[in-house]
Amino acid sequence: MMSPARRPAARKIAAAVLVAGLGVSAAACSSSKSSKDAAAPAGGDGPVTISVACEPPTSQAKQRAEWLQDVATFQKANPNITIHGVDTYPCENTATFTAQLRAGTEPDVFHMYFTDLNQVLDAGQAADITSYVNDTTVPGFSDLAPSAMAAVTAGKTVYGLPTGIYTQGLIINRKLFQQAGLNPDQPPTTWADVEKDAKAIAALGNGIYGYGEYSAGNNGGWHFSSEVDADGGQMVGGDGKAAFDAQPATEVLQALHQMRFVDGSMSPTQQLKWGDLQKQMGAGKLGMYIAAPDDIYNVIVPQDGGDVDDYGVGPLPSTSGTPAGSLSGGDALAFNKHDTPAQIRAGVKWVAFSELTPGQGQFDYARTKADGLPVGFPEPLDWVGATSAKNEQLKAASQTVDTAHFKTFVDAQEKGMGEPTDAQAVYKTLDATMLSVLQDPNADISSLLKTAEAQVNTLLANAS
Repeated sequence: MMSPARRPAARKIAAAVLVAGLGVSAAACSSSKSSKDAAAPAGGDGPVTISVACEPPTSQAKQRAEWLQDVATFQKANPNITIHGVDTYPCENTATFTAQLRAGTEPDVFHMYFTDLNQVLDAGQAADITSYVNDTTVPGFSDLAPSAMAAVTAGKTVYGLPTGIYTQGLIINRKLFQQAGLNPDQPPTTWADVEKDAKAIAALGNGIYGYGEYSAGNNGGWHFSSEVDADGGQMVGGDGKAAFDAQPATEVLQALHQMRFVDGSMSPTQQLKWGDLQKQMGAGKLGMYIAAPDDIYNVIVPQDGGDVDDYGVGPLPSTSGTPAGSLSGGDALAFNKHDTPAQIRAGVKWVAFSELTPGQGQFDYARTKADGLPVGFPEPLDWVGATSAKNEQLKAASQTVDTAHFKTFVDAQEKGMGEPTDAQAVYKTLDATMLSVLQDPNADISSLLKTAEAQVNTLLANAS
């Protein structure tokens, strides 16, 4: 799971050190000369139309224009292919996605999180594209990060193409840090320091809070999983059973409870879901929260009105100050089982052109820069090898962000831990745990964890 938006800028980090075990997320396109001149692959089949998920919403005007630019460029080079974009925001709503799978109504080329593969296969809704993807149809295919390909592969069968990878860090409001007398170049790395800094930021008043957290929409459990990974714990053990009723999870929940009820550095308004914390950050009312870097350039800046220079990213907090890892995941595009061979070939061409080629589509950094969108954020790489090197060279040539604002995140070299089995169901269960900790001043953390672990074990047993 990740930020459910199509990214407008380069999303991958300038060092391949974060590739192993990571997930993905998407970017967008624009209207400058570099995109117009990009070479799209030539068409081969007769006239074919495909519906494609994740067309940016009208609220993301520049990203939308970039998408339409890419569609026009692609269709000019492939006159027999017609692209019908599906504008749904967020790109994937869990309940809607499940309903579409049950009804078989997903687009011809549909979005899925890395954690969705089992659900998609159980529903029997994905086409086998193994014979359609190679270095000819998808240039650089062999260089796609192995962990990303694993998320779209079952056995030896390929069911989709990965389009973005992420790990999480601590997003900070550098402006609020400075106003509170804190050093924004040294984001807190321990939960004790997060508590201290959050308290100092909340003391600014005017509706400003130091730290924010999710507890709804499966997002509370999602963050909880990443926080446990960073603190040296694990969600599911080697025996396939829940393993989070342990010290790392207790330490995380105690820190959150302390900030909420003792320090008053978290808002009394809880049951927050994805999008709520981004709005608070963009409005200058929040000091810190956990997210992937793409939240800044995909949402906080273009959608919620934030200034890109006001934000930075540090590593995930932990008790030790050195994160043991991070939940990692990403996005992919899969193909409807009802697609004809011609539709699959057309879809593969489109994904290769718009989502998986350095220098064009979502990786057209020159265009992104020309459109006034930030370039150069550190994130895990979609590729390894020569394709990765080419992408990083192009990104560096158009870089606009101050990479010093993300140095501690990069230096932490967080290890991607993947996501737990039956992740969305696990996250939904743990939303209730997070909400109790953030709403009940007398929350019994030990009891909450025991209850949640029993519930998750039932889920895991059913999933197996």
